[in-house]
Amino acid sequence: MSATLAVAQVVEAAGALPAAIPSPPQHTWYLGPFPIRAYALAILAGIVVALWLTRRRWVERGGEADDVLEIAFWAVPFGIVGGRLYHVFSTPDPYWGPGGDPVRALYVWEGGLGIWGAVALGAVGAYIGCRRQRVSFPAFADALAPGLLLAQAVGRLGNWFNQELFGSPTTLPWGLRVDDSVAAAAGFPPGTLFHPTFLYEMVWNIGAALLLIYVDRRFRLGHGRVFWLYVFVYTLGRVWIEMLRIDEAELVWGLRLNVWTSIVVGVGALVAFIVVGRRHPGREETVSLETTSDGSPEETPATESEEPVEQSTDDEDAEQTEDPDDSSKSEQAGAARPDPGR
Repeated sequence: MSATLAVAQVVEAAGALPAAIPSPPQHTWYLGPFPIRAYALAILAGIVVALWLTRRRWVERGGEADDVLEIAFWAVPFGIVGGRLYHVFSTPDPYWGPGGDPVRALYVWEGGLGIWGAVALGAVGAYIGCRRQRVSFPAFADALAPGLLLAQAVGRLGNWFNQELFGSPTTLPWGLRVDDSVAAAAGFPPGTLFHPTFLYEMVWNIGAALLLIYVDRRFRLGHGRVFWLYVFVYTLGRVWIEMLRIDEAELVWGLRLNVWTSIVVGVGALVAFIVVGRRHPGREETVSLETTSDGSPEETPATESEEPVEQSTDDEDAEQTEDPDDSSKSEQAGAARPDPGR
């Protein structure tokens, strides 16, 4: 076979490939009567990845490996509840609007976890866990930040399986192909391709996680600065990705609520990053809570009970030393004194 013929066959095969990203044909499998949902598996896989990376980074910072699971015991449930509450608040029509079903607000497995609610309430759970383990919450947040981005990246696979949260129509070769019924429900004819926003956010989050790891090692960031940098970098990507999406959402002054949230949170994170950097340059020397306000190890003050004990011991020894002289003097005085009975 000549090289020209081989190249021609490769080009022909490439031309036969569909210029689109297909959607998975199924998002739920059944193990007997129990449903196994791809969305739930993606969330669980993301949590596992985050725990793995956070554990490595936490140990590198001087923490105990078991701390991560203990803190996650509080942070993960809080984060899931917070993510669902934010989703229901930012997209209320399917639950409280005309024809909505309020009970569906509890159906987490159908998709819908707002990242800002998950981060906010998850931080509350992490803070509780850090206090119980007596470790620094800002230091743990720094260790967690890259893993959190990877967890978000893996979790977006659930949106792909559910054929949800895609972007506007596109003619790009990486357009997302969805079922005809899904396209019709979005108001577009069958065969329409859409921006795969799940893929955009996956790539952005993975790149951002690698960036955080590099910057953290290069500049030895601490005191929560890695976490604030995570929030800032993530919101940069979330603004333009969110503006591509066409799913239902609350609009404020013509923009989606999540766009405004990303802008406000991103600016706040940038300010916090700068302020914390000026107040606490460098990294903590220890992740333990037994530290002073500037992050240096707290010196345990010496007890004041030692000196009195030593003084009392010296007095007792002095008394014991003087006893023989005092007794001999008293005997001589008794001998010189006349006996009254004589």
